[in-house]
Amino acid sequence: MAPTEPAPLTPHAPAPHALAPHALDDCRALSAEAGWNQTAADWMTFFRSGTVFGITEGGTPVATGAVIAHGPRVAWIGMVLVRGDRRGGGLGTQILKVCLDHCRARGLLPVLDATPAGERVYRPLGFLPWFGLTRWDGAGGGRAAGGMRNIGPADLPRIAEADAAALGAPRPALLAGLAASGAPALIAEAGSGFALGRPGRIATQIGPVVAEDESTAARLIEAAIAAVSGPVIIDLADHHAGLADLLRARGFTPRRPFLRMALAQATPLGTPAHLYAAAGPEFG
Repeated sequence: MAPTEPAPLTPHAPAPHALAPHALDDCRALSAEAGWNQTAADWMTFFRSGTVFGITEGGTPVATGAVIAHGPRVAWIGMVLVRGDRRGGGLGTQILKVCLDHCRARGLLPVLDATPAGERVYRPLGFLPWFGLTRWDGAGGGRAAGGMRNIGPADLPRIAEADAAALGAPRPALLAGLAASGAPALIAEAGSGFALGRPGRIATQIGPVVAEDESTAARLIEAAIAAVSGPVIIDLADHHAGLADLLRARGFTPRRPFLRMALAQATPLGTPAHLYAAAGPEFG
């Protein structure tokens, strides 16, 4: 989440409203200004399968937030951005409240991955922590572990089932899109885990990584990194400290923390022990 502040709203702040796909270029400009990794394809996932809200001035979005449903119970909130020169006026909080109203009207539990700056906004609104993640960055290449193969169409139902059990919500269409994105898409030959990725503006993002045990997750992560030529980022769940050691040994560096949070629910859904790396703060 981009830095936002719980400041008083400006007296005549424009009302947030749903944006149409023709705002794509302006939305990409906002995420690029913030130094984020999103591509046009990431934004279009929200435009096609979710809702992108914006506050516009002169026809141009100066703040955004997006919601995408993962199944009938959970809504993921992402892309909460405020243009640099408009931060501190409460626009981020205003956008977030519209996203929450959208979730509430549909009976969906809002979940998100917060930066430390975002956490200061979300806690007063009733968000409770689930677990921490850390973004690591490094370079692709190197030796790949054995026992992995590329995901094929026949594997998609199996990985969707494993992902839903770990996350606590189904997202088969998102996973199918990631598997077809051209980034690493690997499954353990024993069927005990998988790793997906997606191309980014700055780096290839590895995740989600779901596995039944840390050894399988480590081999998947090593194979996914080896399959990338260029920069790599991975949002690793903090409760898997052994994998942090693996990344450090590969020359990766921890860059920033996230905190997975949900509105008014302290108990995580799913089986977080089987979630080793997230798909990113955009998608969970």
